[in-house]
Amino acid sequence: MENIKDIKPLDEFNWEAYESGETLSQVSKEDQEKAYDNTLNKVNEREVVEGTVISMNKREVVVNIGYKSDGIIPMSEFRYNPDLKPGDKVEVYIENQEDKKGQLVLSHRKARLSLAWDRVNEALEKQEVIKGFIKCRTKGGMIVDVFGIEAFLPGSQIDVKPIRDYDVFVNKTMEFKVVKINQEFRNVVVSHKALIEAELEAQKKEIVSKLDKGQVLEGTVKNITSYGVFVDLGGVDGLIHITDLSWGRVSDPHEVVELDQKINVVILDFDDEKRRIALGLKQLTPHPWDALDQNLKVGDHVKGKVVVMADYGAFVEIAPGVEGLIHVSEMSWSQHLRSAQDFLKVGDEVEAVILTLDRDDRKMSLGIKQLKSDPWENIEEKYPVGSQHKAKVRNFTNFGVFVEIEEGVDGLIHISDLSWTKKIKHPTEFTQIGAEIDVVVLEIDKENRRLSLGHKQLEENPWDAFSDVFTDGAVLDGTITEIFDKGAVVALPHGVEGFVTPKHLIKQDGTQAQVNETLPFKVIEFNKDTRRIFLSHSRVYEDQARDERNEQRRAQRRNNAKRDETPAIQNQAASTTLGDIDALAALKAKLSKGSK
Repeated sequence: MENIKDIKPLDEFNWEAYESGETLSQVSKEDQEKAYDNTLNKVNEREVVEGTVISMNKREVVVNIGYKSDGIIPMSEFRYNPDLKPGDKVEVYIENQEDKKGQLVLSHRKARLSLAWDRVNEALEKQEVIKGFIKCRTKGGMIVDVFGIEAFLPGSQIDVKPIRDYDVFVNKTMEFKVVKINQEFRNVVVSHKALIEAELEAQKKEIVSKLDKGQVLEGTVKNITSYGVFVDLGGVDGLIHITDLSWGRVSDPHEVVELDQKINVVILDFDDEKRRIALGLKQLTPHPWDALDQNLKVGDHVKGKVVVMADYGAFVEIAPGVEGLIHVSEMSWSQHLRSAQDFLKVGDEVEAVILTLDRDDRKMSLGIKQLKSDPWENIEEKYPVGSQHKAKVRNFTNFGVFVEIEEGVDGLIHISDLSWTKKIKHPTEFTQIGAEIDVVVLEIDKENRRLSLGHKQLEENPWDAFSDVFTDGAVLDGTITEIFDKGAVVALPHGVEGFVTPKHLIKQDGTQAQVNETLPFKVIEFNKDTRRIFLSHSRVYEDQARDERNEQRRAQRRNNAKRDETPAIQNQAASTTLGDIDALAALKAKLSKGSK
């Protein structure tokens, strides 16, 4: 042992007595103990010394520090160093020179802790490579035992490529570099990635120096994102944008490649420092438009799958990388403004007709309404003037109602053709969107693809008969429904409305008639052509008063006439009595003889 000093045998030692079993000699026991103690190291409790591993097993390690007894340390304190072997020098902390069993008590963990902080700071300063034992996982990374200190290893600092399974690193010893120390909180951050990057930097410089546009290289899929795929070219990464993965549309890069897959890529571009490298995968195959059937022409029918939807139309892939646009106007013969989503959705299998085909610009327009005949080709035969049909209300305007008899066949019902009798201010008072309505075809405008329709024409014109009901001077009861500056609207029998000017709304007591009042009204004008009836309430009592006055005057004249006729009658009676009395007597006598 290095710590044992060379001691010469005592000259006075009695070897004969020793051989005969007598241990006493002239040398005192104290001198013997002193001589023995001089062979041992001087140790003090609570200090760190260096020891030598004598032996070890799965549970404990025996360490000699040159003391009268060896120390035993649990093997768990050496987990960070799986390469430990007998003969290795280790630091130990002397906890007790002798316990109850006379055993030297040592601790390697405490020794490391007492020296660790200085060593960690030194490692950071000198950028040393140190070893550490990964104890467990934690949020965002791993806990590493470095010199007995628990250091933090961020997940991003484990390797240069993303780690999908952290658990495989637990209980492993790896090399690290100290990258950060918080002196106040005594926090230590280490990195394994820094070591790898240093090794790869030299490889990267060599690879990058040889890169050239158009060069085809083999790489490994390193990471897949929503916008593209990162490929490891052997120490340097390149990106395949999602649009360069395939000639067809790709919604998810996982549809084309998978992690750790080896693929050939072509270099499309890179910056001056060659730190950003753009790669392509689809460029390794011919463009699908170049392989498109040369016999394909306008008017041909094709089948495909809807790959993208927009408000203005749908993109249909008829072959990988070959797409055509079906504009919303080519989806239906209907003239109504609608969204393409009303007709198709992504994933639909459709048949379409080629409308335009431009191989140079690689553009194609398609249509699906052309699969059906144009309903306006034989419109006069299908919807002749005077024919009756059912239609669906599609939209309103201030002047009428737009309806659809069938897909692509639209018509307008003017507001004046909704009802014979009702004064309709807006079509919403009469019907609603989506409702069915019976119509009559009034006129056909084939050029503008419009029909003029009517609803009231389904019934006979009641105004032909109203002329016998609403004669001038007729008095009818009516209810005031609306009053405005120029007059009032009055609801009359048979669903007819009349109009009253303000001066004709004055009641007999001098007050103005109000809404919802029911009063007698006199017809003062009936116009069949314009379908208007003018009324008056004041005329009712005014004419009645006038009639009463006229009657009174007539009665007065009759009374006056009677008074003038009375004397003449009396004179006539007197003259008759005096002149004819003898004649009457003779007549009476003749009648008496005749009877006898």
